[in-house]
Amino acid sequence: MADEPNWEDIFGEQPVDSAPKSARDAAAHGTDRSTDATEPVAHPDETDAASAAAGAPPPVASGKPMTRREARAAQEAAAARPGNDPHIPAVTQAAREADAFATFEELTAGTADSGGENGGATGAAAGQLGDAASDEPHRKKRRWGLIVGLPLLIIALLGAGAVAYAWVNYEDQIREVLGWEIANDFEGTGNGEEVIVTVNSGDIGSDIARSLNVAGVTMSFDAFYDLLLAQETDPAFFPGNYSLQKEMSAQSALDALLDSENIVTDRLLITEGTTLPNALEIISETTGIALADLQAASEDLEHFGLPAEAVSLEGYLFPATYELDGGQDPYALLDLMVNTMYEKLDAAGVAEEDRYRILTMAALVQREAGPNTDDFYKISRVFYNRLDQDMLLQSDATVAYGTGNLHTVWTTDAERADASNPYNTYANPGLPVGPIGLPGELAIDAAINPADGDWLFFVPINLATGETVFTTNVDDHEAAAQQLRDWCAASDENASYC
Repeated sequence: MADEPNWEDIFGEQPVDSAPKSARDAAAHGTDRSTDATEPVAHPDETDAASAAAGAPPPVASGKPMTRREARAAQEAAAARPGNDPHIPAVTQAAREADAFATFEELTAGTADSGGENGGATGAAAGQLGDAASDEPHRKKRRWGLIVGLPLLIIALLGAGAVAYAWVNYEDQIREVLGWEIANDFEGTGNGEEVIVTVNSGDIGSDIARSLNVAGVTMSFDAFYDLLLAQETDPAFFPGNYSLQKEMSAQSALDALLDSENIVTDRLLITEGTTLPNALEIISETTGIALADLQAASEDLEHFGLPAEAVSLEGYLFPATYELDGGQDPYALLDLMVNTMYEKLDAAGVAEEDRYRILTMAALVQREAGPNTDDFYKISRVFYNRLDQDMLLQSDATVAYGTGNLHTVWTTDAERADASNPYNTYANPGLPVGPIGLPGELAIDAAINPADGDWLFFVPINLATGETVFTTNVDDHEAAAQQLRDWCAASDENASYC
């Protein structure tokens, strides 16, 4: 109905107003209801004509009531008409006849509204009856009776639809009103199931809050992030792998991350997509080997037998979990990881002379792909299609790697225009100068076996789920990119991915 409050009125923020409710309602609907209004009155000639058409006796001009004889004669005359019930007053009988031809839309269109042409009544029935009824309230009551009499199934469906709409759009407000708040934090120190969480150099609070939630340690991103914001001083997190448990309270997770006893030292875990600098820091924290010694060893490219095109050890350490015996030196540990990578490439059928190209493509795919495994192969196809058509790869991930600004998916115009960055695939043709991270087996396989397709663009539109849109033209690509911008701006949790 026009004057019924909508869900925005109910659950939106309401201004404090000292005016009487009726005045506030009038203002809300753009109608001044602070003054009296009367229902439209039909002209006597119009009333007479309508009454005659409906089979009712014309009103007595003198204003005197009919005698019993006159009333009985009028009733008998009306009853003589075919199909009429002699026990139903003529006006009511005519109304039923008219309403029998009302459509569903007319029956559900609502009741009288003072702005309507016939006192606000709508539908064919109102048009046929005009003002035949002796007074307006009776017509309103009849219309409501018809609406209330609609099939219960329709009413149930309409009600269910309204409830569903309200729940989808106003769940938080409804829960607040009804006191149905959902807990966003676990209680206690965990359920006993170990989970390893990696803290990388440069991770900020939102990064760690997201990692904990994705790993199942905390119930929600907000539980840990809000706890960090409430701290008087910013906690200091050190790079490394931490042994935690699933279903920990935010406070117990924070305490565990600040306790060096929880750093894993009996096994080394390097995850896919980790960059070489972060990998060396995690190795140092895990094994106790000095970071400077690891960095020096990693620069001895000749020792590791890298391809002639390689510019660093980046991409050549295989990401996996390695059991440690406590006796490794820097060279021995890095040798183990490089040799494991060569074994994986050999098993995949990659010739020695192709190692550099495949690892460069695989690292690019690893960095750009989300959790959806099929997307690895489609992303690989996009890059191969662009190379085949002599198009620039235009990967923001490569630009970011060259600038060292790896904590955002966005790059600036100036960064994309800087051809002096050898990893900048917006300004330089072909593949980047080398791998931009450590690729895993899936990315390597995707680099070798891309999917079939003619896509030239892709963009993730939900970085939490990895949902990615693949397109063949720039207009569709730009539309999808706007979806990503909107998603990133929707919440602090979303922003932590961006």
